[in-house]
Amino acid sequence: MAFQKGKKKNSRLSKDLTVFIVLMLISFSVLFVSTRSFLSDFRNLGVSVFSGFRIGIHEASSLASRTVLSIRELSKLRREYAELTERVTRFEQLERSAAEIRRENNRLREQLGFSQNLRFRHVPSELIGRDPDNLFSAFVINKGTHDGVRVNMPVIAYQDGIQGLVGKVIEAALFESLVMPLYDTSAFVSSRLSESRYEGICEGQGEPELPLLMRFIQKSARDKISIGEMIITSGMGGVFPRGINIGRVSKINYQENEISMSVELNTAIDFSRLEYVFVIDPEGSGAGGGPNG
Repeated sequence: MAFQKGKKKNSRLSKDLTVFIVLMLISFSVLFVSTRSFLSDFRNLGVSVFSGFRIGIHEASSLASRTVLSIRELSKLRREYAELTERVTRFEQLERSAAEIRRENNRLREQLGFSQNLRFRHVPSELIGRDPDNLFSAFVINKGTHDGVRVNMPVIAYQDGIQGLVGKVIEAALFESLVMPLYDTSAFVSSRLSESRYEGICEGQGEPELPLLMRFIQKSARDKISIGEMIITSGMGGVFPRGINIGRVSKINYQENEISMSVELNTAIDFSRLEYVFVIDPEGSGAGGGPNG
């Protein structure tokens, strides 16, 4: 009887032990599974944090790299812009120089054409300065006695298709001469109205902006003179040859109590644009220039 009780007791203990072992195994399995999930989550969290930190470092380094590259690129663009600006400036200067050369060639071609058709022996010259003593409204030309220029030789010019009187030589050095222009107060020219044919004396008023005056015209010419009529040299006096344009009538002055009348005239030559002139020799003829011209 006691033996059966002991056997039952051992059987129960064996069952309890088995249940305990099974429960322990189940617990360990659950714990193992739960621990692996925790470790996996923790590892994933660590990876995520490290990944974010790594991305931040990468973005920061990329930004710094892009900033440095941008600064370099900006510096390069500034240099290229400065170079291009300098090139454009040089091209503009070259274009202006080329345009000026073309204009100068056109002017010289025009002067050459006039020179070839001029009936007097002449010396082509260029204005190079003003009267150093300032005694007259005179200017200096680059030809002198070496080129055949003499005192009292007439000086003419060609502008806008018109031949016009400039003045006369008052001093002649070896390689340059002094010319007194028409508008000087000491300049007097025997003149004639080209259409009505009345004569008079043209004189200057001291400034190129002021009109010339043609005085001592017969009063009977009043109704025969017209505004715009050309006044030319008459050839009287032996200095200026006949038929050179002086200017056009701009105003008619008439006073009843005077024995003669006068007119004002604008010069045929615009002295503010004067660059080239021709010193002519009324005693010589032909289309050629002077000894060296």
